[in-house]
Amino acid sequence: MKIENMQDLRVLVEAARGGTLTAAARALDLTPAAASAMLKRLESQLGARLFERSTRAMRLTAQGQTLLDYASRALELVQEGEAQVSSHAGALVGTVRVAAPSDLGRSVLLPWIDDFLALHPGVQVALSVSDRVQDVLRDAVDLALRYGEPADSRLVARPLYRARRVVCASPAYLRRCGTPQTLQDLAQHNCLTLHIGGKREVRWRFESPDGKEGKSGTPVDVRVDGDRSVDDGAIGREWALAGAGIVYKSGIDIAAHLRSGALVPLLPEWLGQAYALNAILPSNRFLPARVRSLVDFLAARFAAFDAPAAPATPLSGPAAG
Repeated sequence: MKIENMQDLRVLVEAARGGTLTAAARALDLTPAAASAMLKRLESQLGARLFERSTRAMRLTAQGQTLLDYASRALELVQEGEAQVSSHAGALVGTVRVAAPSDLGRSVLLPWIDDFLALHPGVQVALSVSDRVQDVLRDAVDLALRYGEPADSRLVARPLYRARRVVCASPAYLRRCGTPQTLQDLAQHNCLTLHIGGKREVRWRFESPDGKEGKSGTPVDVRVDGDRSVDDGAIGREWALAGAGIVYKSGIDIAAHLRSGALVPLLPEWLGQAYALNAILPSNRFLPARVRSLVDFLAARFAAFDAPAAPATPLSGPAAG
């Protein structure tokens, strides 16, 4: 038997997102009894159990997860089609939900998003700025900018940029505490550490300059410590600008401060840790035009981006989809 009611699929999606039928009912302006009946009808039509239920929560079965992936994309396609039909001359319309690291969002993305919205006045951007790694599928994110490869094989990664971290400090800190001359000297300085993935990063990785033809050299880890740490990269940057200590940050995030001299790169004979910035997408098959356009726009901006004192190479990659 075929699925007969699209609203039943919406109950599935919202129940998976909120963890309970009560949450789904609230999101869809239904009674819990009505939401329960719709889910039971969907399971009956498919002849499959979509959730394992307990008194406190609901957990998707393997069949439920499979249907959820397709239902989410199908509902988005319907919404996209409705928006395009009602728009004028095929103009982009609708909301793009974007998740980005804290400092990247504040220091780089904000003016770029302004420019994108000026080009496409029918689009809205809902920006979530946090160093917490969001679940692209569960949190209904259209586009996440993330360092490194996605752990979930269902997600699609489009490379945007490859750069290096830069160890740096403000001129005021260096006048007060001196300039480290070797990696080992960092242990004698106040190093501002970040919490990454819930763990305080007290080992900073560098690469020796013995790599040939652009290849990285031997990695060297240095243990550091300091009087403060934070799970928000933007705060770490502000502390460094205020002269509180040495920070090890993405060259993208601090490019403007390196250009102005507000932050001074240290230990130039060592290469900072390399990393890739990717656009993470929930699907390669069902990508709304507004999302595809924003990804292409950001890729073009990163291709032209210059991070001083942080050797960087824009990454080329096929358009997602």
